[in-house]
Amino acid sequence: MTALPERKTPRQRTGRWRITAVAVGVAAVALLSKPEPPPVPPAGAGQPIFEWRQDALWSQLEARLVASRALDAAALTAQIDPALARLRSLVEQLAARPHGPADDLFGQLESQLFHLGPLIAAHPARLNEYIEAVTRARSAVKDQSRAWDLGTLPARQRLYRLLYGSRLALETVLLQVPPDTPLTELVRGDDEPSVTPSATLLGIKLHSGDILVSRGAAPTSSLIARGNDYPGAFSHVALVHVDPSTHEVLLVEALIERGVVVTTLDEYLEGKKLRVMLLRPRADLPALVADPMRPHQAAASALAAARRRHIPYDFAMDHHDPRAQFCSEVASAAYASVGISLWMGVSYVSSPTLTAWLGSIGVRHFETQEPADLEYDPQLRLVAEWRGRTTLFNAHVDDAATDVFIEQAPPGAPLPYSHAQLPLARLAKGYSALLNTLGRTGPIPQGLSATAALRVERYREDHQALVGRLLARAEEFRKERGYLPPYWELVRLAREIRQGPAVAKP
Repeated sequence: MTALPERKTPRQRTGRWRITAVAVGVAAVALLSKPEPPPVPPAGAGQPIFEWRQDALWSQLEARLVASRALDAAALTAQIDPALARLRSLVEQLAARPHGPADDLFGQLESQLFHLGPLIAAHPARLNEYIEAVTRARSAVKDQSRAWDLGTLPARQRLYRLLYGSRLALETVLLQVPPDTPLTELVRGDDEPSVTPSATLLGIKLHSGDILVSRGAAPTSSLIARGNDYPGAFSHVALVHVDPSTHEVLLVEALIERGVVVTTLDEYLEGKKLRVMLLRPRADLPALVADPMRPHQAAASALAAARRRHIPYDFAMDHHDPRAQFCSEVASAAYASVGISLWMGVSYVSSPTLTAWLGSIGVRHFETQEPADLEYDPQLRLVAEWRGRTTLFNAHVDDAATDVFIEQAPPGAPLPYSHAQLPLARLAKGYSALLNTLGRTGPIPQGLSATAALRVERYREDHQALVGRLLARAEEFRKERGYLPPYWELVRLAREIRQGPAVAKP
């Protein structure tokens, strides 16, 4: 007689299912935990990387600041008057006729801008005169650069040294004047004429087609600003649209989390900005002489495109393909649609460290359009800039931390990440992908892999930890010496935090 199969009890069946579920769970975790193959370090742009190599000058300027603070107003005035007169004379000479980038006049101007700074910091009653002189000098230099070939190394370096260098000189002075010195957050530049629709906000008349270039407070904002061959001060671009009937101001911008979006000015300012710069196309550009409404047409084109379809964020940084767009691409694609090519000088990323870092989070193009480049584009006038004392110092601290991270990282190594968090990150990515199909935003941005998101999060954590310690050391420095550490001292302090203080050799 054939034996009947033994029937499982309910408890036995439950135990079997539990074992199966555990096995499936273990297999799923193992699968989700499997790391991606290590990324191949990209080649990068292969261009020369700018270095100041001015440590002796920075030390000299700091010593001059300390010495100047011991002088009375009369003694300072006796030095400031001829120095300001000399600076103004150099600017007048510059504006009198064309000068090539090799002209020694530019070297004299750079030296005068830096050496006058410590005297002004010690005598803040003359601050507004210095701000005006620096602003005029920057405008004159940009005028001269219109005739330069910015694709050549001498022209690019000269323009960068004078525009970024004058920015560093002025901001150092702004941070070194006594804390009770009244500072205006708004510095006016050139009131470039425009016939496009306008609205008066933030104390300035905004015109449709204007470009707002800003610096965010996130660690990644500092990396965007500093992460190229010519480290800059800005990380984000937004295009201004002003409605011709209602004068409503809207901004078109690309956000990492959402792609290209349309925001109000209030929404734009809600995100913490450490500095904001307003740029406007020159009225004498041939394209604007032919049709002065082209900036508005560019803004209207960007607004229509953003409302017509979802434009994902372009993590690859490919400014030649507008189907996905990063922030700079919003402005460049819009202006290209009306026959104006912005970004006369593009950014290059050549550092093995930076190319490996950026490559590990999805960047594939290392000759691209960075927000900071617009500061040097001679087609654009600087109309205004907003910066506060506290936010300005925070920007310098963030930048010093970023520069030291880049300096000390192993060349060619990708950004690290927490492998233990990979399973949860992959689940979050799957959930985000589902939300993206519904037109919603998930915890991990569209176009960013789970591993890349973990790399970004780890960088943020490490950067914030260093910034916290650097702020504490900066406060110790201020109490000991009586003034805030200038940028080069912040870099030195960040190095000490990361490496420990250097031991003097016998």
